[in-house]
Amino acid sequence: MGKMQGWNFLLEQYTRLPPALKASPSLAGRTVMIIGANTGIGLEAAKHFATMNPARLVLGCRNEDKGRKAVELITKETSCQTVELGLIDLANFESVRAFAQNYENDPLDILLMNAALAVPTYETTGDGWELTLQVNHLSTALLALLLVPALARTAKSNSTHSRLVIVASNTHSWTQFGEDLKPENAPSMLEKLNERAYCTQKVMGTRYPDSKLLNVLFTRALAGHLSPTLPIIATAVNPGFCYSELMRHVPGPRLIFIKIMQLFVARTAEQGARQLLWAALGPDGKDGEHVKFLKGAYVSTLEVREPSDYVISKDGYEAQERIWPQLRSGMSHDVAEENSHKMYQGGGQGA
Repeated sequence: MGKMQGWNFLLEQYTRLPPALKASPSLAGRTVMIIGANTGIGLEAAKHFATMNPARLVLGCRNEDKGRKAVELITKETSCQTVELGLIDLANFESVRAFAQNYENDPLDILLMNAALAVPTYETTGDGWELTLQVNHLSTALLALLLVPALARTAKSNSTHSRLVIVASNTHSWTQFGEDLKPENAPSMLEKLNERAYCTQKVMGTRYPDSKLLNVLFTRALAGHLSPTLPIIATAVNPGFCYSELMRHVPGPRLIFIKIMQLFVARTAEQGARQLLWAALGPDGKDGEHVKFLKGAYVSTLEVREPSDYVISKDGYEAQERIWPQLRSGMSHDVAEENSHKMYQGGGQGA
């Protein structure tokens, strides 16, 4: 793909997306969990899943009031009676761990990580991490690691493939990690990305694309390090440029430009959600050996596409592999480390 040029971006935006899969396939007996589901493409994806008769549809939301309204809306529009709310704040590691503990012993077939934000200024969380870095990458990775055992256990029990879908973006092709983040200049890439002194206005201007690049690298690394015997399909997906609340923190001049762009090229949230469903269910919604082509894949315009040149380069692979020990130490959580070692190296015993 390389660095996405304007014409390529427009071509993808104007690519016709067929309707999402509906009642067929059925998700009867299966549990779907969507993180970031009370608005935008997450909400629209939840509506689609609700039409497929899931045994359980969990909406992971930060705001309880908005989350309950989303549950009510989905129930009313789809008549699905198995929608429930789970509270999670990705800006707080303890909240992520508590959420995972609530569901780690329950069946889980599809985990869709959609929550993200775009904040153009440097702001830290209570955990000491830059906000966008923690929400979009660290907590997304943490929850995935904590729920990998549930995904694996469910898939083995049902003789199916569980799905982990991480919502990335085509903006990952707009950036790459340069010399200042090489091992000789930054022993810990994540800690360097987190430093206040490093996070200049220019750096923060690419923080959202950087976080989406980390999403793609994380998905590829996860797929590569999971034991081959584990029936888990990890996929990154680009929903495209959609109408959403994502850019609500962008300052005036840039926001005006984004609003103008939306008028001409943006997809609706429902259209963006179709890509999430395709990544989670594949082209036909059926399970089997054929779904393995989605393992570690980057999905865009309802097909597997090549990610950026940087991602598939030697430098990209090295960055992908460097984030693993840094990820575990950065989150400072024994359970995440234990799960990652178990799943990656030990063949998933106990899952």
